[in-house]
Amino acid sequence: MRSQAQVDYVLQLIAAGCNDCEIERRTGVPRRTVLDWRHGRCSLRRSGPDRCGEEHPLDALPSGAYAYLLGMYLGDGCLSLTRGVWRLRVVLDARYAGIVRECACAMEAVVPTKRAHVMHRRDGACVQVSMWWMHWPCLFPQHGPGRKHERRIQLAPWQTAIVNRHHESLLRGLIHSDGCRFIARQRRGQAVWSSTRYVFSNRSEDIKDVFCASCDAIGVRWTRTRRDVAVARRDSVARLDAFIGPKE
Repeated sequence: MRSQAQVDYVLQLIAAGCNDCEIERRTGVPRRTVLDWRHGRCSLRRSGPDRCGEEHPLDALPSGAYAYLLGMYLGDGCLSLTRGVWRLRVVLDARYAGIVRECACAMEAVVPTKRAHVMHRRDGACVQVSMWWMHWPCLFPQHGPGRKHERRIQLAPWQTAIVNRHHESLLRGLIHSDGCRFIARQRRGQAVWSSTRYVFSNRSEDIKDVFCASCDAIGVRWTRTRRDVAVARRDSVARLDAFIGPKE
């Protein structure tokens, strides 16, 4: 978090007509951050360690894209702070180029003034989709110190209102980030049969609660173990297949 003295100094420099590059040289605050502050995209005075203090028009968010991105964040996303700017990162399997594109498109739909960056890891197995933006903690108030499964995860009332309109988008994001669809084969004597199943795996009981609540809301039956939530009933699998289906 910026010290109040640094905040006041930046305000003075902006008022004096200094350009963004000069302010960066004098204060160490990144030029892009100064630009956001100058144009009112971020308040210089913070109300907490992770909040910008600005009132966001949350009802103007593209709610379907946000619900999907929320599922991505809860499943396998994280926020990190570097030089005063927040970065949202989601690490995905490189085999599923369609999911990588959908994640990047969701980020850019939620923050249309920014660009999502797609970076392939050195081992080639994973792809990191990320975006730098000052306000990510405002849109994901679940952020906090430590791992998600070690802290309380609860949706804010405005997030619940969005999810209630877009349970399918949330579930799609959760499955794409931390779930799978597979064919289970069973044998009894000489008979062999197969069935499609979905499994959502997460160490956070709260996040599994979010998954199960959305399944309940759209009539999907599930069973739950210590680590996983499974959907195996044929009608429930068909319901998920209608908006998720095989990963691509």
